[in-house]
Amino acid sequence: MRKITDIETLYIDFDAFFANAEKQLCPDLRTRPVGVIPLASEHTSLIARCYMAKAAGLTRGSSVAEARARCPDIALPIARHDEYVKLHHRILAEIDRHVPVQKVWSIDEMECVLIGSERARCIEIAHAIRDGLAEAIGPWVTPSIGLAPNQFLAKVAAEMDKPNGFVILRAEDLPGPLFDLKLTDLPGIANGIYKRLGQAGVFSVKDLWNLAPKHARAIWRSVEGERFWAQLHGYAVSRPETVRRMFGHGRILSNEWRMPDKARHCLRLLTTKAARRLRREAYLARALSVSFQAADGQRWQGEASFAPARDDYRFLHTASALFDAAISTYRVKRLKKVSVMLHGLTRSEEVSHDLFEQADARDQRTRWETLTDVVDGLNTRYQGSAVSLGPLYQPPGGYAGAKIAFGRVPELEDFG
Repeated sequence: MRKITDIETLYIDFDAFFANAEKQLCPDLRTRPVGVIPLASEHTSLIARCYMAKAAGLTRGSSVAEARARCPDIALPIARHDEYVKLHHRILAEIDRHVPVQKVWSIDEMECVLIGSERARCIEIAHAIRDGLAEAIGPWVTPSIGLAPNQFLAKVAAEMDKPNGFVILRAEDLPGPLFDLKLTDLPGIANGIYKRLGQAGVFSVKDLWNLAPKHARAIWRSVEGERFWAQLHGYAVSRPETVRRMFGHGRILSNEWRMPDKARHCLRLLTTKAARRLRREAYLARALSVSFQAADGQRWQGEASFAPARDDYRFLHTASALFDAAISTYRVKRLKKVSVMLHGLTRSEEVSHDLFEQADARDQRTRWETLTDVVDGLNTRYQGSAVSLGPLYQPPGGYAGAKIAFGRVPELEDFG
């Protein structure tokens, strides 16, 4: 750990990103409350909402019926993940004109590390980024910017004065401004940790600040508690680099896609999407898991292992076989969610081929790998799912395998 005495991190957290993106892209929405929904249905719920909708009491997860009741003039556009990703890349390009983006935390959160003279010019850089974004992207996609000694405190600062906020937390001012926050305002304190803190007699940020580092470690029941304490106190904390462990996708099924045959189509599409991501990052998988949740609450998961593979035939055949066997055994009539996961990952250069593999099996594997590479090439060339191994059906709402999630921004190639 290293105690930081200067401003070293600039953090950008965009305000109500999906909803404000829709306002920027669709001028007719700018004077209306906006709630973004995942698909065209009166039985779905909001996945994002603008500040006008927030002021009316709508939350993420509010039903369409509640949204219409609270805001009769609300606009409910269907999420356009591909457009948000395009906007995201334009945003990154603009920020990079002023200072390099060190890390993308999510579609709407970025961290920039300041070095040398950038630290003395941090306020100037922040204003230049804000002005540049307004000109290059538009005035409706607004950033809240935080400046602080480390990434954790800069993220806290960016969230302290939303929307369109700008907050500086200097080392010499700590902990003062932090004591006005609630524990749940700090990133990383979700329900479980919040409950443990309460059990330990920690009810405020001041209480948390005054803990001993080892006490924080005991509350978290891991070294993460000590790391959290250090970041709160303005230390730079290094973590082991994360290692990719799986590629997977899941989908909650709309009502008309809950029959097993429809769910199977969705599973095939999710498997294909996961496999393409695996190949783009040059991995092979040794295992595949399929899981589902039935409409009656029943849950099931199955797994199959195989020699390191990267071709669609192996993955689709395995996923379908697991799914069909489970449906037959448990006689499931309707499903709520299906998921697939490719794991047991390895790099191609790390694979030792089986010396006992039969020649015909090796030739068949090579042919499927070659065919898969041809299909990937055609889909890249034509920017979509122009070719597939067997039919692919898109479930309602689109974007199967290409939805934005926290910590993952899909590649534009994922949208097909």
